[in-house]
Amino acid sequence: MRDPNRIVSPARSLAQCHSVADLRRLARRRLPAPMYHYLEGGADDEWTLRRNVTAFDDYELWPNYLTDISSIDLSTTLLGRRIALPFFLAPTGMSRLFHHEKELAVARAAQESGTFYALSTVGTTSIEDIAALGAGPWIFQIYVFKDRELTREYVQRCKSAGYHALCLTVDTQVGGNRERDFLTGMTMPPRLTASSLLSFATHPRWTAGLLRDSNFVFANFAHRLDARRTGSLPVMEFINSQFDRSVTWDDVAWLVEQWNGPLIIKGLQSPADARRAVDVGATAIMISNHGGRQLDTTPAPVDCIRPIRDAVGDALELIVDGGIRRGTHIVKALALGADACSIGRAYLYGLAAGGHAGVQRSLGLLRAEVERGMALLGAPSIAQIDARHVATSRLSRQRTAE
Repeated sequence: MRDPNRIVSPARSLAQCHSVADLRRLARRRLPAPMYHYLEGGADDEWTLRRNVTAFDDYELWPNYLTDISSIDLSTTLLGRRIALPFFLAPTGMSRLFHHEKELAVARAAQESGTFYALSTVGTTSIEDIAALGAGPWIFQIYVFKDRELTREYVQRCKSAGYHALCLTVDTQVGGNRERDFLTGMTMPPRLTASSLLSFATHPRWTAGLLRDSNFVFANFAHRLDARRTGSLPVMEFINSQFDRSVTWDDVAWLVEQWNGPLIIKGLQSPADARRAVDVGATAIMISNHGGRQLDTTPAPVDCIRPIRDAVGDALELIVDGGIRRGTHIVKALALGADACSIGRAYLYGLAAGGHAGVQRSLGLLRAEVERGMALLGAPSIAQIDARHVATSRLSRQRTAE
């Protein structure tokens, strides 16, 4: 547990942010309450939301000293591509909510850092506008929709735009019960209401960005909405109507065939599902509970690594998604058997705190923490981090015994 009496930076600017936690505090000051709580919130009682972070405390790092750490190499191979960091930027919907520079700021920062950026289907920037930034590498997060032609269209657009991989999300056929949004009056697109007016008025940076660009467009759906002439049909209602409760492993196999490239399945947590992912031809799985925003009381992703690795061996790449706030969290996940990690809230705090520069700050802090952790661990390369470097903590063992 964190020491409640520890010194905490006031984080009045990006330069004064020395951790992801500092960026979170700065983001809270700069976002109107509905946006901040949309970013922070989880489902039901938010047990899983909290557990995603605290589960990392159940593992200890065991260093090996007197090894040559004069050169630390953070690069690794994932999805057949060499990347500069053992983590990348996960798909997060509607980044325009948090800063007017939106997904473009995040993608630029990822490209500058030499790692993947994954664009969400429900992003506020198009597939093509991200690709126009350069070679990436880019991932597109996709769904198997009721309208299979819409899914097929996204596959073709990603091929044409030069995306490296697809990431199929499978845990959102039914929306999670996000009670915070009911309490804060969160709407999409954001609207000024009597209850939110004060919060908007007291966050001038965000509000100024809204006034400069108030067009909250789901960029990858916009043409379909126009073509269907949905009129007054709310955009979220149209998107939600496309989620298909009948999707099965057969549909995943169909998507693998349509794409014919690296494919991640996002949202799996059980060894049985991981084995099925191998059977249908997936390249990797993203061990994820959607940031605690879907089914509450599911396990933390870090706790799922070992049983899944034992079940699939080297047949799948494992990406851990959820709760990562420190570089040592990434090191622990790698030692437990993950190939890489993905971050969501950690970079969104940076985006909210300062746009592109804030995302750069978030990535820079995590990069430095991973590098320092590897040096102190006695592991000069990602390939040298393994099971000898991690153990269940004494306190965790005591709780289990009780």
